[in-house]
Amino acid sequence: MNTITSTHFQFPGQKSVYRGKVREVYNINDELLVMIATDRLSAFDVVMPKGIPYKGQILNQIATKFMNLTSDIVPNWLIATPDPNVAVGHLCEPFKVEMVIRGYLSGHAAREYAAGKRLICGVSMAEGLKENDPFPNPIITPTTKADNGSHDEDISRELILSNGIVSETDYIILEKYTRALYQRGTEIAASRGLILVDTKYEFGKTKSGEIVLIDEIHTPDSSRYFYSEGYQQRQDNGEEQKQLSKEFVRRWLIENGFQGKAGQSIPNMNEEYIDSVSERYIELYENILGEPFHKADISNIHDRIEQNVISFLNS
Repeated sequence: MNTITSTHFQFPGQKSVYRGKVREVYNINDELLVMIATDRLSAFDVVMPKGIPYKGQILNQIATKFMNLTSDIVPNWLIATPDPNVAVGHLCEPFKVEMVIRGYLSGHAAREYAAGKRLICGVSMAEGLKENDPFPNPIITPTTKADNGSHDEDISRELILSNGIVSETDYIILEKYTRALYQRGTEIAASRGLILVDTKYEFGKTKSGEIVLIDEIHTPDSSRYFYSEGYQQRQDNGEEQKQLSKEFVRRWLIENGFQGKAGQSIPNMNEEYIDSVSERYIELYENILGEPFHKADISNIHDRIEQNVISFLNS
């Protein structure tokens, strides 16, 4: 399978490279960032050993589409997308928190709730909720921004401010932007017959001090979606919700004895399973954006990316 799971490019003006769980980010002349969405698959903060065909293209194109659809309410870092797997934008200093917003009791919040906890990131959760019930109002549950290989950790607004991780003035803006983006995402999802259950946003500051949205937005890696049709009936009957998210990968891993804990081994992903994950990501793309997915030429994906990025930088 021709997937891109690592890169070792030397672009004009290249200063450094940061390798995240899924994206690899090249600093160009301390002015631009070239962000390459690889086909790596991450779950429970662990990168799986095999890539998923077209996953990077899917994530990059969903993210750039939503950057454009939200740029009127929140400024973002994006300048151009010279390749299906690549976004180029302004160099920013990232905030060391991820802004997670949840409209429903799902995923991590539901697991915490089932364990008897009623406080998450300093935010109270009401008694009597069932998994996947809506919260009365969306809640913001930040996490620390983990370094390579580390786990993101829940953190409260109070700790972020008292530890000086983000100033109060900036944090108020982050909260405002997070709620505005989630509201816009919810409206767009509803128009596609979907519910935006929860999502996360990352922000940074430009050299001029402007706070902007960076990284991905409303992708199946950063967000959870339900199908709205039949949602209430499934809740009333105590059935699992039909999801559009990476949760199907997490569930498969859990069923095969892996949750990213010490001593656990990643189960083997055979070619048939990898193909099924790729097909599921394509389904996610087409449902989230409401348009057909067009596969890029992956006969030599590394050369394609290198040529497109160098052509852009030279122009």
